[in-house]
Amino acid sequence: MLVDRFLEHLAYEKRSSALTVKAYGQDITQFRIFLKEAVGIDQPEQANDKAVRAWMMRLMESGTGPRSVNRKLSSLRAFFKFARTVGEMSADPTDLIEPPKTPKRLPEYVEVGRMENLLTTYEWPDDFDGRRDRLTIELLYGTGMRLAELLGLAPADIDLRRKTIRVLGKRNKERILPIADPLADLIQGYLKERNRLDPQVLSNTPLLVKNSGEPMPRRTVQRIVRHYLGAVSSQQKRSPHVLRHTFATHLLNNGADLNAVKELLGHASLAATQVYTHNTVEKLKKAHQQAHPRGGSKPTPTNNPGSEAGAKP
Repeated sequence: MLVDRFLEHLAYEKRSSALTVKAYGQDITQFRIFLKEAVGIDQPEQANDKAVRAWMMRLMESGTGPRSVNRKLSSLRAFFKFARTVGEMSADPTDLIEPPKTPKRLPEYVEVGRMENLLTTYEWPDDFDGRRDRLTIELLYGTGMRLAELLGLAPADIDLRRKTIRVLGKRNKERILPIADPLADLIQGYLKERNRLDPQVLSNTPLLVKNSGEPMPRRTVQRIVRHYLGAVSSQQKRSPHVLRHTFATHLLNNGADLNAVKELLGHASLAATQVYTHNTVEKLKKAHQQAHPRGGSKPTPTNNPGSEAGAKP
């Protein structure tokens, strides 16, 4: 089946992550079900532009947001491109389809003061779980790595002498991230605690483990981040990716070079990194509005007699 060949192409040739392959597979399966029910055809490579538009309309009418529809449309585009490459289709039915417009959404981040409170004044539990949880937060905030990258870290990826971490990012692209002295000290202390666990259980396990020595599940890391950010922030979104946004925003707000931030984040293009500059620009706009005489804020009354209404120069 062409869909299976496409998913294998993603996994083994494009080296896409397992989550990406799963998402593409779910989107295309959803499209196939729609085609069978609404159009009466079995395979997505038999679809035309009308069928794709009808599916998009069905999604939006059922309450699917523009961003989700765009993601599903991207899955179809990738499939149709593959189908043309292997000679199963002569044209791409999505070529003339405009994606639905999505409102611009600035990345959410945690303010500097709140992160400082969490990392300097908050009383962390004084046990293995507490030290591991703190290291989890510090790694995400101190390096900007993705959750999948964090979960894939092994002790061998850390070079405490050079103070660097080797990260395997999207499409197996490797990058080296610097770590500050406090983070290096945390890692060193955690590794000492980790090495006291059962060596048989620890064999070939990632850096972050439970106190039983078993790997940390994805949901556990998400729960840890949500819990500790909740101690210093009331914002609704408190996820590992928010810490990635926080890392990038704090760097740019303090004058970091955009290209350097791009490399640290592992972005393929500068356009993906530029979204973080909007927070910086909005901050500058607010400062200008509040402080500049012509910035748009309400004028402050003055005691200068020459400025009063009717006063002669």
